[in-house]
Amino acid sequence: MPVQMELTRIIIRETHGEQVIFLREVDGERTFPILIGFFEATSIDRRVKDIETPRPLTHDLLVGAVEAMGGEFQDVMITELKEHTYYAVLRVRSEGELIEIDARPSDAIAVAVSCDPTLPIYVSEDVLNDVMRDGT
Repeated sequence: MPVQMELTRIIIRETHGEQVIFLREVDGERTFPILIGFFEATSIDRRVKDIETPRPLTHDLLVGAVEAMGGEFQDVMITELKEHTYYAVLRVRSEGELIEIDARPSDAIAVAVSCDPTLPIYVSEDVLNDVMRDGT
């Protein structure tokens, strides 16, 4: 059963290649970090802070393209954790069909915050259990 999460914190350190975002369980106490790249972190941060850009960024482009083709983003699902790497899908409804698009969690979350309204973010219970057990 997937668990709804919310983005609670973004840590951007310009001197490091890896940035950190934190997700927290909406109806619970579990929380965990995900290491992401600088570009994805700044894209997420700009959206969360409502900072306008003069031209669409990559995640804006993806949202615009899917919507222009009649698709509607439904949510983000972080599905797996393998060898310290998270896997996610963007779920899009198109012509009555639910399509899952493979994505890095950082890109999926950047798309989620680029949508209006922001997309729900879910994490599989198995991933949460693995994270809590391993302290990943």
